[in-house]
Formats: sequence, structure tokens, C-alpha cells
Amino acid sequence: MTPFHPLQTALPRPARFTDPFCYEPHPLCLAAAKELQDYIAGDSRLRADADRGKMFGVLVVETADGRTGYLAAFSGLLAGSNDHEFFVPPVFDATSPDGYFKTREAEISAINRRIDSLERSEEFQTALRGKAHCAEENAKAEDEYRQAMRQAKARRDARRLSPQPLTDEEKEAMTRESQYMKAELRRLKQRGRELLAAKEQAAKAFEGEIESLKARRRQMSDALQHWLFSQYSMLNALGERRDLCDIFAHTPQRVPPAGAGDCCAPKLLQYAYLNHMRPVCMAEFWWGESPKGEVRHHLHYYPACRGKCLPILRHMLRGLDVEKGSPETAVGEPLEVVYEDGWLAVVDKPAGMKSVPGRGGGTSVLEEMRLRHPDKPQLTLAHRLDMDTSGLLLVAFDIETYKKLQAQFLRREVRKRYTALLDGVTCRPVYGEIRLPMRPDPLDRPYQKVDFAGGKEAVTEYRILETKGNTTRVALFPHTGRTHQLRLHCAHADGLAAPIIGDRLYGHGHGRLCLHAEQLEFTHPVTGKKMTFERRAEF
Repeated sequence: MTPFHPLQTALPRPARFTDPFCYEPHPLCLAAAKELQDYIAGDSRLRADADRGKMFGVLVVETADGRTGYLAAFSGLLAGSNDHEFFVPPVFDATSPDGYFKTREAEISAINRRIDSLERSEEFQTALRGKAHCAEENAKAEDEYRQAMRQAKARRDARRLSPQPLTDEEKEAMTRESQYMKAELRRLKQRGRELLAAKEQAAKAFEGEIESLKARRRQMSDALQHWLFSQYSMLNALGERRDLCDIFAHTPQRVPPAGAGDCCAPKLLQYAYLNHMRPVCMAEFWWGESPKGEVRHHLHYYPACRGKCLPILRHMLRGLDVEKGSPETAVGEPLEVVYEDGWLAVVDKPAGMKSVPGRGGGTSVLEEMRLRHPDKPQLTLAHRLDMDTSGLLLVAFDIETYKKLQAQFLRREVRKRYTALLDGVTCRPVYGEIRLPMRPDPLDRPYQKVDFAGGKEAVTEYRILETKGNTTRVALFPHTGRTHQLRLHCAHADGLAAPIIGDRLYGHGHGRLCLHAEQLEFTHPVTGKKMTFERRAEF
């Protein structure tokens, strides 16, 4: 079966190729994805693996003779293989049993087994136990002798303090005893070092070989990884080739991350270029369970990952007329000042406006407020809201006010209430608390991940207000202020298990994000008055 699958449709072609990092799936991609999904559902072996969670992609193409169809791909391996007849092949197949990669990998595995054998050997373990026992005995002997020295000194001190005067012979004997014991401690330490050195020598033969094997393994692994990435010779629409080592050489990480080149988008484009097909549009969707720590929904469409794919696709898209997608929502409302005095202001930020200046177009709350208050050069924000989130935001007019407000945030004295509409009905109790520690995903920013081992504490109190049809209105009270905390805590399977409507990162990206900072409570840093502000959500 050829990886090219004809599309029988009268749907119009898009004017420009898809921006892989920000797009709405074109109807052609939706039609292609539907056929691919039917294919996966009909193959029990593939589906069993895909149900555990897998990213799939479709690329609509036009052949040299004018036929329209699509190519399909999956990221990584599927059912233990990277080569299935319905899908495009990998850019480079490292799984051939007799190939260079597998041969060298087997050699590295043999070194691993030798290291494991040495570390587990009874001779090495006996030598390690002997070394540890000797060190313990040395420490015990030194401690006991020091205790004897302290007792002898106490006796000498008591004799000196007694009413009866010391004779010259006693004084000389005390001095000799002190000098002897100090010298004997030095001799005791030296004997201990000699005994320990003998025990260490027995272990060194093993340790030296183990360290040598580990250094060789590290060198071979680095060389093999470099060789592997050099085999990924990526094409673009201009016919130019660059391998992954060259592509990533000028990125912050300098070297390609594991799995680079094996995601859907690079595989699809590579096959199209090699077979003289013109890319028309592209989309990627998730099938199956969400990965642990991340939020992926079955059959939802997602952008290409930035950590692995952004540098590769920058090269591979050269020569294509790519649509300039933007994740930013147009700001249709002005910035409203809810309250203002000589020290601070409370504003109602519209959805789509940044809190502070960043990449891309559009203004920000900070810029707007500085334009309105040119006489306040120290004006800054006491906290931030995501660009897609609307609601109340606190502005400080000077550094002293800012520091006092920050102290309230650090002491968790500032009370915030958000309102959100969830895409679905949660099974959680009406009231509760979500504790899911979080950290950024370095390979796919700006996504955040749940990480119980290395994440930072993130706590959200929630209250279900209303369920209507397939939507749920909730009140959210963040006790911590992690990036995307409310969005991830709502969408994650261990949270409310229902993404916020309009969440382009953790749910469906249609329309505005239905998350609004509705109430803000704090103590005025100058007057000491309790301040409470509220702006109802418009959704």
C-alpha cells in the first residue's frame, strides 16, 4: 500500500500552507484526519497501542500530475515499529537489526552488562564491605581513644584544682601523659589509614575498570547519538538539505533533543519533498489516553511541539508560502480603570491583551498604563494575567507600593476569585481543592506539566456553581500563582478533568478563553484599608 491516499473532494484549497504552531484545521485536513481515524479504529493491533496515547498527523498534498490526496504519520513508534504501510516511513530508520546504529547500540549494551556484572560481583561487594567496615572501625577506635583522652584530662584538671599542691614529679608525669596520648592518637590514625588503604586497594581494581568502561560507554553513546542525528538530512521546499546537528547547532540547547526528527510534521514534509509532492495543508491530532503529567484530549488537534520541531520546521518550511498564524486574540475592548488613587490602580484587562510587552503585535496593560501616566516612571504591575485571561489586575505606581503589595502576595494575603466555563461536566465534588505540582515543559513551551517529583507546589480551591448541558461554571481560588495553573488544574485528569472553553493549549481553541479574574481583595499598602473589587464575567 502506498502512503499516498487520494482525497475525493471538491473542497477548496487554502491560499497558504498551515502555520504548524498556530492553526485551525482546514476542512481538507479534517476530511483526511477522519479517514485516518477510521483506519486506526479498524486495525485492532494499531489501535491497542494508539489507545495508550499517540500523536498522529495528516499532510494534504498535490502530486506532480495534479492529484490531491494526503499522507499520514505518527510520532515515534507505533506498535513497536516505525514502518507501517499506511504511513510515511521515518526520515531515517535506525531499527534495522544489522544496521550501524543497532550494531553499535549492541556494543554499548554489552558494556552496560559488563558494568552491571562488575558492580554486582561478590568480589567487588566484599571489597566495598571491607572498606566500609574498616572506615567504621577506624572511626570507632578514634572516638574511643579521644574519650579516654578527655577522661585523662579531666583527672589531671581535678588534681590541679585539689587543695593539696602538686609535686614536681606529678607535674612532669601529667605532661608526659598528655604528650604520649596525643602522639598515640596520631599513631592510631596512621595505622587506621594504612589498614584502610589496603582495603581500598582491593576495591580499586574493580572501580578503575568500572570507571574506564563508563567513560568508554559515554564516548560511544555521544558519538552514536551524533552519528544518528547526522543521518537525518532534512529537505525543504527549495531542495536544500541540513542535518539535525547543523539545524540545532545555533539553538540554545546546541544539540538535538532525543526523538528529534521523528515527530509527525518533519516525517510528512520529508516524504512529500522526496516524492515531488506540493504540501497544501497539515494538521496533527492526539489519539488515546493523555500522557501522565500532560493534558492531551482524544481526537483534539494540537500544534507541533516547539522544543523538537521548531528549529527543524523553520528549515523545512523555507520555500513554502506559510500562513502567519498568531495565537493572540484580537483585543476588541479598551482597558478599563476600575479604581485609581495616588499609589495604585485596579484595571479590568480584556481578553487578548498582554499584561506586559512580549513577542508579537498588540499592546499591553503595562504600556497602556504608562501612556496614561507619563509622570509615573516607576509604574509596574503587582501581578499578571495570561494574555487570553480577562479580569482584574493590580497596578502599582511606585516601587515602595509595589514591594508592599508583593509582600502581601508572598504571605498569600491577596484573595483572588476567578470564574471559568468548563467544556464538559466534571465528576468531582461540588467543593474541593486541587494539588498538582507543576513545571514548564522545556521541549514544548509554553505548555506546563504536572510533575510530582520536580514540580513546584500548585494549589487551587474550587467551587462548582452551575452545570448546564455539557458545560460547567466554576469559581476558582488559586492559593499559588503558577503559570497556567488554573488552566492545567481544570484540564488535567487528576484535576477537574474538563478544560476551560476556548483553551487553545489544554482544550479546544475555538473562541475566547472563558476564564475571568472576577474578584480581587487586598489591603491598601498606604491607608491600611481592606479593598475589594469585582467585575462579573461576560460569558
